[in-house]
Amino acid sequence: MGRSFDYVILGGGVAAGYAALEFTKKGVSHGELCIISDEPVAPYERPALSKAFLLPEAPARLPGFHTCVGANEERLTPKWYEEHGIELILGIRVKSADVRGKTLSTITGETITYKYLIIATGARALKLEEIGINGSNAENVCYLRDLDDATKLVNTMRTCNGGNAIVIGGGYIGMECAASLVINKINVSMVFPGSYCMGRLFTPKIASYYEDVYKSKGVNFIKGTSLTSFVFNSEGKVSGANLKDGRYLPVDMVVVGIGARPNTNLFENQLTFENGGIKVNSRLQSSNTSVYAVGDVASFPIKLFGDTHRLEHVDAARKSARHAVSAIMEPNNTTEFDYLPFFYSRVFSLSWQFYGDNAGEVVHFGDFSGTRFGAYWVNNGRLVGCFLEGGDKEDYDAIANVIRVKPAVADLGELERRGVEFAVGVSQKLPVATVVHGGGLYASFGIVVAASVALFAYWYVRKWS
Repeated sequence: MGRSFDYVILGGGVAAGYAALEFTKKGVSHGELCIISDEPVAPYERPALSKAFLLPEAPARLPGFHTCVGANEERLTPKWYEEHGIELILGIRVKSADVRGKTLSTITGETITYKYLIIATGARALKLEEIGINGSNAENVCYLRDLDDATKLVNTMRTCNGGNAIVIGGGYIGMECAASLVINKINVSMVFPGSYCMGRLFTPKIASYYEDVYKSKGVNFIKGTSLTSFVFNSEGKVSGANLKDGRYLPVDMVVVGIGARPNTNLFENQLTFENGGIKVNSRLQSSNTSVYAVGDVASFPIKLFGDTHRLEHVDAARKSARHAVSAIMEPNNTTEFDYLPFFYSRVFSLSWQFYGDNAGEVVHFGDFSGTRFGAYWVNNGRLVGCFLEGGDKEDYDAIANVIRVKPAVADLGELERRGVEFAVGVSQKLPVATVVHGGGLYASFGIVVAASVALFAYWYVRKWS
């Protein structure tokens, strides 16, 4: 038993939905494309799961956040796929893949044959058992990676009003879930081994600001230690947590956010891997020319970094999916994938965005006692990254434009004094437009030179006038 398609997307997350929409824009015919996913629903916007889905009032629910509403595109409901002749094979796990034979085998015994495959399998949550701690299967221990996880988290929160929750981890998932737990009137303690939250991105000064906000909402930060074991009650639920520093915390529910691992097991020993992901070229094409990888599983060239990286973020998933489809359908008209790394978060009344690379010397700016502040990163004399809280569209567009061209910086003090206005001023002087949030066009050498000259001229005039 089997079916054959020209194009197969393996995975049902964000990237799959954006790839499907791009296929229709490129003229895919009815019956040529299918999506295979072990989730029982059509592709959806995963960021909603840690944000609006967890709200106690008017929470987001499907079909409201099917892709591609996150980028103000069409909402791809199951009916949309049917109308466009795209086969959805949902709730079915692929047990093996043969990239040489161009086949996928499902647990139901079906063989799916393809001409081109896009791997969009995303990542899975790292389980406690993988770091030597038992308890993941307890009724009140929650993860957050897919719709089932989010549904369990919501149901657990409803039984825990006024109770005690611990969040294991101080990264993206930990911070966003902690905010949602507080909004749901649950007492929250965050436990993580680092000295400050969001250690992979934030500086200590930036982290201190957000920790103070969270503390004002009632969140208790327990830093510099880690979970060693749980205590269970007679019903098998977690009732307490033992920490490495000797502390014991009473527990009504647990949220675990200790990292993720890309879902690439099907392709080990068949494709080339690098930096933890499937290595692809600037067209998102793997070592097998019929196979493309996008989103969390892809390790792709990033010009800003000068090497290959794997990024776990919805923006990269959306843009890489679109680019892979373009490379397949219109290879002669598709340029290199030139992605500008972009991260963001929105919690409480806060909203920040980050562009580029957080490498090199840090220059903070703005009012850290207010709501608009940020930081620049300068590496080898060039501006390579910027973080901004409380900006508007003009601010964020300017940052993206400037970081893309990596202008030379002669005076770090000027960055600190002018803050985001520095980026706005330079952006307005650029001779050609660059694309905000990465993808599409990329800056030419001439743009870099022009921006660098403009910055040096500004510094020179200020210094000697």
